[in-house]
Amino acid sequence: MFTPDGSAREITFAQAINEALAEEMRRDKRIFIVGEDVAEAGTPFKVLSGLVDEFGPSRVIDSPISEAGITGIGVGAAMTGMRPVVDIMFGDFIGLTMDQMVNQAAKIHYMSGGKLKVPIVLRTTLGATRRSAAQHSQSLHAWWSHIPGLKVVVPSTPYDAKGLLKTAIRDDNPVAFFEDKMMYQVKGNVPDREYTIPFGQADVKREGTDITLVATSSMVYVAMEAAERLQEIDINAEVVDPRTTNPLDKEALIASARKTSRAIVIDEGYQHFGATAEIAAVIADGAFYYLDAPVKRLGAMDVPVPFSPALEDLTVPTPENVIEVAKTLCGKT
Repeated sequence: MFTPDGSAREITFAQAINEALAEEMRRDKRIFIVGEDVAEAGTPFKVLSGLVDEFGPSRVIDSPISEAGITGIGVGAAMTGMRPVVDIMFGDFIGLTMDQMVNQAAKIHYMSGGKLKVPIVLRTTLGATRRSAAQHSQSLHAWWSHIPGLKVVVPSTPYDAKGLLKTAIRDDNPVAFFEDKMMYQVKGNVPDREYTIPFGQADVKREGTDITLVATSSMVYVAMEAAERLQEIDINAEVVDPRTTNPLDKEALIASARKTSRAIVIDEGYQHFGATAEIAAVIADGAFYYLDAPVKRLGAMDVPVPFSPALEDLTVPTPENVIEVAKTLCGKT
């Protein structure tokens, strides 16, 4: 842990989320949380455990099972001066919130000539390999990254999760905050002091010279493992984490690809029309004359996520996938 004297502490991703919410709710009484099983249960993943004990059921509100209703409450509350955090239990259910977020929250500021704002944060999950089958395992962050007026956050570490969530809560725009459900117990160093992380600022998780691995959310860990193993065959990979897909730090992605001359984009969302396509296009356009090979993409297989563990594991990118593509691009096959 970082303490006032600069030393460090280690907490989990879930603790970082919990801590960010608690600190912001103490700072601003307009902030409240609403969602299914957020109060007494603390969500199915126990991320919000203890918050209702401190802030009470009027600020940590268990809602009926209606994602459309929950989000509608949040949008209305945000327009009238509150700062809601809406919890959608699984990211697969954001289809039920599309009108509220895409047609209302994302557009009200523009359609009111700047007179209204919607400072809402919608927290939800992404990620497969939890054996939860097709309706509870998708990574749908690319949907909202496509919409002007929405900001989209995909943190990969406890440090990033806390700093980005605090930024999201303070932002006057609607923000979708996607947390990989498989990372809640991942530990990392988090400062024991006030800090925020700006949106649209990518982070280089590992310096490298031979190839750029752009990875989002849990795929950062896939990329990091691949990079360590590639080092054994003299391929020095750089790992870049965009941290937000909207806004996207195009300059950082292009700069890394220009430096290394090769790039792979790795994302757990479906590859077809997904985040990998947009990021790859940005790199191909901005670094074209520096590239020694085509930009490659690795995303989730374009099939409903299977319940079978053996089949499910085949649908998402792995370090082995990254290594094979990297070897080909670097002429090591």
